[in-house]
Amino acid sequence: MNQDQLKKMVGEAARDEVLKLASGQVLGIGTGSTVNCFIDALAPYKAHFSGTVSSSNATTERLLKHGFKVLNPNDVNGLPAYVDGADEIDSLGNMIKGGGGALTREKIIASMAKQFICICDSSKQVSVLGAFALPVEIIPLAQGVVTRELEKFGGKVSLRLAKSAQEPFVTDNGGWILDVAGLSISNPLSMESQINQIAGVITVGLFAKERANILLVSNTAGVVRLIL
Repeated sequence: MNQDQLKKMVGEAARDEVLKLASGQVLGIGTGSTVNCFIDALAPYKAHFSGTVSSSNATTERLLKHGFKVLNPNDVNGLPAYVDGADEIDSLGNMIKGGGGALTREKIIASMAKQFICICDSSKQVSVLGAFALPVEIIPLAQGVVTRELEKFGGKVSLRLAKSAQEPFVTDNGGWILDVAGLSISNPLSMESQINQIAGVITVGLFAKERANILLVSNTAGVVRLIL
């Protein structure tokens, strides 16, 4: 079973999970290839929800293409659930996110939700976070300042480049992303707090305060549902 099949399988499991929610509510939806599979699987049942809140321009485009109603987060008081993937997740539901560059909006939408449903394949499960480079979204003016502060954590800091590799990658918010490689994150909540306090940081891709509550994880045997 290849990665695409695993993503499709867990996307369908997430569809079944959110359809347990009472109808007429607004659903938070994340970003990435696994989430795309979830959106595609949920599309025939879009009438179950009164609308969605999206974490990225790319997700909004896909939702609108399928006929979902996409609402401004400022017009929504709360969400019953937020569905998103992870680049890494530990046994407590702490995650590294932001490989696709949508970490800030993902964290905002996650903070609005009563539960975070993480969907991924088993390769994303780790005992200690940090093998995946930690994304940090910054104000461009602060690149030098933030880089020096992040280096104090012991990792190697690099500026994420656009696909052309000639210009910095620019987020939907107009920010840049610094990726910190080589970390071993034993206390995700503490590191999240410390990095978020660095002047010029918009947010860090550690999701410990907004950690996952439910994990749907696919492997060759099927999908496992874990309460975290």
